[in-house]
Order: sequence, then structure tokens, then C-alpha cells
Amino acid sequence: MKLLIEQGIEVIALHFDTGFGGKAEKEKQEYLQRVCDQIGAKLEIVNIRDQFIQEILFDPKYGYGKNFNPCIDCHANMIRIAKALLPKYDAKFIISGEVIGQRPMSQRPDALKKVENLSTADGLILRPLSAKLLPPTIPEREGWVDREKLLDISGRSRHKQMELAKKWGIEEYESPSGGCLLTDQNYSEKIREHIKYDSFDVEDIDLLKWGRHFRLPGGAKLVVSRNKDENERLKALKLTKYVLFSLPLPGPLSVISKNASKEDKELAGRIALTYSKAKPEEYYEVEIAEEKFKLSPFESKEEAQRYFAV
Repeated sequence: MKLLIEQGIEVIALHFDTGFGGKAEKEKQEYLQRVCDQIGAKLEIVNIRDQFIQEILFDPKYGYGKNFNPCIDCHANMIRIAKALLPKYDAKFIISGEVIGQRPMSQRPDALKKVENLSTADGLILRPLSAKLLPPTIPEREGWVDREKLLDISGRSRHKQMELAKKWGIEEYESPSGGCLLTDQNYSEKIREHIKYDSFDVEDIDLLKWGRHFRLPGGAKLVVSRNKDENERLKALKLTKYVLFSLPLPGPLSVISKNASKEDKELAGRIALTYSKAKPEEYYEVEIAEEKFKLSPFESKEEAQRYFAV
């Protein structure tokens, strides 16, 4: 973006919110706004969570990477949507930060071509960081962009990008190795376990990010917070398939499937108590979805861990 802004070109940054960013979405957007303010770009948020789940996540044309990451289809999807938004922003072309050879699945030369074909935006996608290693695009051929001021970066090293950041005084940027949760093995395993028992919906994206996950004998999902921060994360979720419950003493907040059986609710209460300050020899009244239970915790966390989902 900064390379084009330096050429006097107005840039609108589109953040496609799939929900699978490594940070909480609010924090992510605040970070992006700070960066855009610093370099002089306007930020627009495009929520595509439902569309991404329905059309991309479980049926990608070009398959997955090492984990549950449909990178080629994901990139093409974002560019296809960006192309459809060109008239809205009175924009002429699309830019992407992709670099040849930076990612083993999605940024090989053949993968970039697949992205173009699948996105139907061939010729309109400018990749400023690697432009000199790629055929000239429409904006370059038409003279909208000076190709000589673009770059020829390739490979997995980010040294050149970091040098540019230092040159422009950009000190806040994400780790080069971080990003999408779909590339994370643990999160991917949580998705695979989840879809064995239930549909995967928008609210499940954030639920899978936090807490200890249990699968109870009757099929219900239980999520037990690990700490005070996760208590707040779970409390902030907008839930329709699940219910939140707390304990009558200091301890974790928990979430359980709304359609859980009485037996699963009782077990959920015992597991949650086991991760609290509850004493095994005492009973506590725990209310879950308007049902009250007199429960005691397990003698040890190892007993509760028998029900770990992933």
C-alpha cells in the first residue's frame, strides 16, 4: 500500500473479516486502523464470515495446505469480492501483498495464476512487492502505476520488507510467521472434531479460540475457561447454540451446548468445578440453563481430562 501511496495513488485497505485471524477481531481492526492512519490509507472492514464458511472452508477447489487452510481459494475469494467492490469505491484495480515464493502453497507462480483465474480478476491484480518478476498488469500497461518504482522481492525472507518498514518508520507490524488460525494444527483439529458432531456456524469460529474443549458422552460440547481473560472472551460471545454458566465460587466461566442432556449438564458442572477452587469432599449448587444441580468436583483434573475433545 505504501509503495503506491508514494506514487500519489489513493489506496483503500480492505480487511476481510473471516473470523480466523490470530487476534481477537476488535484488536485486529484497531491495529489495522493505526497502521492505515500512519501510512495514509483508508480502512474498510468487509465481514465475510458466513460466506467464507458456506462457500470456501469445507469445499475448496484447490484443497488445503498442511492443516485446514484453503489458502488459494481464500485468496481468490477475497480478490473476487474486491473486484465486485471496485465500482463502490470508484477504484480501478486491486493490489495484494503476495510475494512470489513466500508461502509454499499459495504464493508459488502457478498458485498466483490459479488465484487470478479463480477470482476472475486476471490483469487487474497488482502485486507491488514482486511486480518486476511478473508480467505487466493492466494498471502498469495503462500507466496508472509506474512499474519502475515497484519491487522484485521473492522467497521466504522478509528482510527487504522489514528494511522498507524501517525506512518509512513503520514499527508496528505482525509477526511474519503468524496470521491465520486455519494454518494452526491445534485449531484445525478442533474444527475436525467439531464437525463430527455438529454443524460449523459463525459463532463456532470464536468459541473454538478460547478455553479447554470437552466432548461429553451425550454429544454436548463443553468449553471451560482457563483464566480471567478467557472468562471475558467467553462472556463477550454472542451465542445461540450454547449457554453460558458460572459457578457459585471463584472459578472459570463455561459454555455448554444448549441441547445438552441432563446427564451431560451434570458432568459439565463437575468438570467446571474441578478447575475451580471447589473442594472434592463438598457439594455446590450449579445452575445450568435454568436447571440446578448439587455437584462435587472430581478428585483430580486427570479424571476430568478423560473428556477432552482435542
